[in-house]
Amino acid sequence: MTRPSRRRVLAGIAALAAMPARAATARVATLDWAMLETLLALGADVVAATELVLFRQIAVEPPVPATVADLGLRGAPNFEMLRLARPDLIFNSNFYARSNARLALIAPVDSYSLYVAGGAPYALAEAMTAGMAARLGLDAAPLIEGTGECLARLRKQVAGDRPVLPINFGDPRHFRVFGADSMFGEVLARLGLANAWTQPTSYSAMPPIGIETLAQFPDVRIAVIGPEPPDVADMLGRAPFWQALPQVRAGRVAMLGPINPFGALPSAVRFARLLAGRLGAA
Repeated sequence: MTRPSRRRVLAGIAALAAMPARAATARVATLDWAMLETLLALGADVVAATELVLFRQIAVEPPVPATVADLGLRGAPNFEMLRLARPDLIFNSNFYARSNARLALIAPVDSYSLYVAGGAPYALAEAMTAGMAARLGLDAAPLIEGTGECLARLRKQVAGDRPVLPINFGDPRHFRVFGADSMFGEVLARLGLANAWTQPTSYSAMPPIGIETLAQFPDVRIAVIGPEPPDVADMLGRAPFWQALPQVRAGRVAMLGPINPFGALPSAVRFARLLAGRLGAA
């Protein structure tokens, strides 16, 4: 997918702002969590989505109404349940494009891609938000502009702080780190913070690397993005290597709680808010 220019995104926002407000009537479904959080934030009538128990634990927000049907696995959704939900429109991403042919037998499918090799997910999230809102007759400006205003406000609070290493533990010995092409990396830049991980990543993150790598970044802040497996929580409390890290000894570890690692604008705001809160408390 071609990366949209900032001018195109802003032009789309301006066009949406000039549209007369009208109530959303389309019943929508999605397999993708970034799309789900965006639809919920826009106030769309979401009737079906996937892995809602995990979404509530990992993405956390926006809250999912109890009326939304759970379609099961993102990669293998329950098509019969989806048919019973009677969506008028289905939103899908490149991650689950192999389901498009079957989805199209139930309702028209609109597709977007936020996470692509070498892409910039923040701008793509803005473009997706504008496109979805226009399709549904909703106003995207409050979400898009509100996200930008939130980041600008938090930037005044945290800009100039130490470089941040955003990581997510898979087990007590390994973590993945998020680079410049991740939503977390883009939010750090908008907050005026350097991402301590400067090596290339693919589709937002470096595959699991050994915990000993953390010793190579003695002067940074570590931002631990949850959720952490139970054995990791135990390790953080008593493992000698972890306790010996200079970042840990100096209190420069921010435990942020769960955040959708492949989210859209709502996840960007959640990451920024939680990180700024922890930096402010440091």
